Amino acid sequence: MATITQTIAASEEFLFKTKDIKNITFHDLPTPEEPDIPLPPPSVNPTEILELDKATPDSHVPRDPRLIRLTGVHPFNVEAPLTALFKEGFLTSPELFYVRNHGPVPQVRDEDIPNWEISIEGLVENPITLSFRDILQNYDQITTPITLVCAGNRRKEQNTVRKSKGFSWGPAGLSTALWTGPMMADILRTAKPLRRAKYVCMEGADKLPNGYYGTSVKLNWAMDFNRGIMLAHKMNGEDLRPDHGRPLRAVVPGQIGGRSVKWIKKLIVTDAPSENWYHVYDNRVLPTTVSPEMAAENKDWWTDERYAIYDLNVNSVAAVPEHEEVLDLATAGSSYTARGYAYAGGGRRITRVEISLDNGKSWRLADIEYGEDKYRDFEGDLFGGKVDMWKRESCFCWSFWSLDIPVSDLENSGALLVRAMDEGMMVQPRDMYWSVLGMMNNPWFRVTITKENNCLKFEHPTHPARAGGWMEKVKKAGGDLTNGNWGERVQGEAPVEVEPVKEVNMKKEGLSRQIDLQELKANSSAEKPWFVVNGEVYDGTAFLEGHPGGAISITTSAGLDVSEDFLAIHSETAKLMMPDYHIGTLDKASLEALNNNAAETSSEPRPTFLQSTAWGKMKLSEIKTVSWDTRIFVFDLEHDKQTLGLPIGQHLMIKVPDLTTKESIIRSYTPISETSLEGKLELLVKIYFPTDGIPGGKMTLALDALTLGAEIACKGPTGRFEYLGNGRVTISGKERKVRSFKMICGGTGITPIFQVLRAIMQDPEDPTTCVVLDGNRLEEDILCRAELDAYVALDSRKCTVVHTLSKAADAWVGRRGRISEKLIQEYAMPEEESMVILCGPEAMEKSAAKILMDQGWAKSDLHFF
Repeated sequence: MATITQTIAASEEFLFKTKDIKNITFHDLPTPEEPDIPLPPPSVNPTEILELDKATPDSHVPRDPRLIRLTGVHPFNVEAPLTALFKEGFLTSPELFYVRNHGPVPQVRDEDIPNWEISIEGLVENPITLSFRDILQNYDQITTPITLVCAGNRRKEQNTVRKSKGFSWGPAGLSTALWTGPMMADILRTAKPLRRAKYVCMEGADKLPNGYYGTSVKLNWAMDFNRGIMLAHKMNGEDLRPDHGRPLRAVVPGQIGGRSVKWIKKLIVTDAPSENWYHVYDNRVLPTTVSPEMAAENKDWWTDERYAIYDLNVNSVAAVPEHEEVLDLATAGSSYTARGYAYAGGGRRITRVEISLDNGKSWRLADIEYGEDKYRDFEGDLFGGKVDMWKRESCFCWSFWSLDIPVSDLENSGALLVRAMDEGMMVQPRDMYWSVLGMMNNPWFRVTITKENNCLKFEHPTHPARAGGWMEKVKKAGGDLTNGNWGERVQGEAPVEVEPVKEVNMKKEGLSRQIDLQELKANSSAEKPWFVVNGEVYDGTAFLEGHPGGAISITTSAGLDVSEDFLAIHSETAKLMMPDYHIGTLDKASLEALNNNAAETSSEPRPTFLQSTAWGKMKLSEIKTVSWDTRIFVFDLEHDKQTLGLPIGQHLMIKVPDLTTKESIIRSYTPISETSLEGKLELLVKIYFPTDGIPGGKMTLALDALTLGAEIACKGPTGRFEYLGNGRVTISGKERKVRSFKMICGGTGITPIFQVLRAIMQDPEDPTTCVVLDGNRLEEDILCRAELDAYVALDSRKCTVVHTLSKAADAWVGRRGRISEKLIQEYAMPEEESMVILCGPEAMEKSAAKILMDQGWAKSDLHFF
C-alpha cells in the first residue's frame, strides 16, 4: 500500500510546478551516532482481515490477532496482553496500540486522502476549510512522544466490585507512540478565534447511532504550547492506520484518550462545552453514591460539567510479576526485579513509585526511568517533524519503574502493593472510588503472593478477557471487596455480612413461550436477529438502530448463544432493558444442540475439518508411546476422507477440560501428521509431569489423562506464517521469497519446524536449503530424529541437521551445550534471501534472537512460531 505522502506526490492536482512542500523533510531512523532516544519497536503492518471482522463493517481493516477483544466482535475495542505491551518498551507498535472504537471504522481510500478536509468554524473571524495537503504544506510539523490512556483503564476491577455501565478494560488500556503533525494552535490561529470563544469542539467522521463522535476541550488549552495539543497524521513514522484515525486525528496529551478525536473533520470554536451525545454521556466520573438506575432516570447528572474528565489521574501497575507467574524458590536466586509503569495527567511528572510488602505499613522507593526525557536533548527532525521538546517542561508519557526485592522478602509477604505520586503531590488512593461508568480507576495496584510446593504464585486483581485474579476469588469466597482490606478480615474482626448481589431479571414477566431450534434458526437473519442469553431468546430487531455499538453488534449474534460475551460486556442498565426484547425460552434439547454445534449438520462430509469460527470435535483413537514422557496422540476426524485443512507452518487450537476444575484449557499445537493425511490427525506431545515444587503442565496432563474414544475440541487454523512451496512464504498475508531457512528449535518446538522442512524435502523441485539447529537436554529427548536423519541422507546439500545437548551422556559424540553464539556463527549467519524460523522454550527463543540480531539479522527476518 502506498504511503500518504506517496499518494499525494502521485496526485496530478498536487504537483506544484513552482514550489515544493515546505517545512517537510522525511528522515530515516537516527543513526547510532545520534542521541540515544527510544525508537519504535519492530512493527509489521497486518495485511490479513481476521475471520471475526469479515462479516462486520470493519471488513476492510487488517488487525493483529494478539489483541484482546473487550466488546465481542464489533465494535473493535481492544488492549494488548500486558506482558506483550510492556516488553515492547517505551514506544508501542501500531498493531499492539490499544483501540477504542464506538462504531465502524471509516473507510478512507489512498486517493481520497489528499482531499480530506477539516473545517474550522464557529466563533472565528475567518472560517476556513483545510485539505490534508494544506495541513502538510502550510504548517510546521512537529514529532513528539505522547502516551494515550483510555479513561476506562483498569475498569474490570470496578466491574468486579459492582458492574458499571462500561465494559471491562484490564491494565493495558494505554500505549505510547511518536506522533507527527502540526500544533492545533497553529491551525486555530489561521481562523482567528473571537474574544468570547472559550472551547474547541471536535468532531470525527465515525457515524454512530447517536451522531458523529465529538467532544471538546478549553480553547486556552488548545492555544497553549505547553499543553501540546496537535493534529497527527503519522504514528511512529508511518501513516496512521485505520483503527488509529487514518488519515488525521487530534492528539490531546495528558488527558483521557476520549478527547483525542480520530478521523477528525471539524474544529468548532464555541463559548460552551460540546453538546455532542458522546461528550455528555461518556467520560464522566459521577459521585460514587449515584447508582446506574439514578443516572438513567436523571439527565442532570450527565450535564453537570463538574463531573467531566479531562486530565488523567496518577496511576501505576506492576507488569512483572506477571499475572499467574510462578517463581520456583529452588532456582530463583536471591533477588527478584519487579517492574511496571506509572503515569500522571496534565503534564505532571511522576516523582515517586513506592512498593509495599506489608499491606502499606512501610514502603520502598523504586527506580524510575523517564524515556521521554531522552527526547529533550534531541536536536533535529524525526519522521518529518521537528523535535522541539527542549523548551517544553510538560511530561506526557508513561515512565517505567523497577525495584530489586530480596526473594526472602517476597516469600514472607502476602501481596506486593504499588502506588505512585506526581509532582502535584497527588498519590494513588488505597481504596477504589466506584462510579457508574467505572472510569479513572486508580487505587493501589495489588499483586497477591501465594506460597505452595516451594513456589510463589503471583496473581493480579483481574484478567481483562477471562476469569481469574485475586479479586474474583475473594468475591466468590464471600469477601467484601470494599471493606478497606481487599476483602480479607484482619485478626479479631467479625465477619462482614455481604449484601447478596441483586440479580437483574432479564425476562419478561408472565411470558411462558417455548421456542425450538428450528424457529430460532428461521429468525436468525440480519433483518430479524434472534439470539440466546442464559437459555432465553431475545429479538434484537427493534434495537438495531439504537444500539450504541451499531446494528452489527446484534446481527453478528443472530442464531447464537452469546451468554458469555453478553454478560461480560453489558451493564446492569443494559440488562434492565432486556425484558423489552425477551420473546421466549429455548427448549432444553435445542439449547444443548445449539451449544454442541449439532444443529443442521450436513450429511455431506466437509472436505476439510478445521473451521476458524467454530469448534469441531475429534475422537482419540490411538496413543503411541515415543518415550517415557512423550506421546503421539492419534485422533479421528469427522469422516475418513476428510483432511485437516492446516496450511504448512500454521497451528490449530485445542480445547480440553482441566483435570481438577473442569474449566476449559485452550492451547495451540502443530500436528506432526502429513497435511494430506485423510481422516486422522497425529499430535506429538511431551508430557510435563509434576515435580517437587512444580505442578506440571495443565494441558499435557489433561491430554495424557484422555482415554481411547474421548473427544476434544479443535478450531483453526491460526498463525501468521505459511509456507507455499518453492521458497515462497507469506507472513500476515505478505509474500516474500527465500532461498534458505535457518531453523532453530528445542523440544516439541520441532513440530512447526518439521512441517516446513518436510514440505521442502518431499518436493524434489523445491531448491530451498535448510539448516536445523535442534537443542535438547538428553539424547532421548530428540524428537523426529529418524525422519531428520532420513532427510540428511536424502540430500545433505539441501538439509543440514545439528543436534546439541545440554545434559549429554558421556557416550554422546555430537555437539554439547545450548544453542550458542558459536553454533549460530557456524551455521546461521545472515545471507541474502534467507530467513530464520524459531520454536522452543521462551528462554531459548530470547537468547537465540539476541544472538541472531547481534550477528546482523533483521527483526523482519526472524519468525517465532
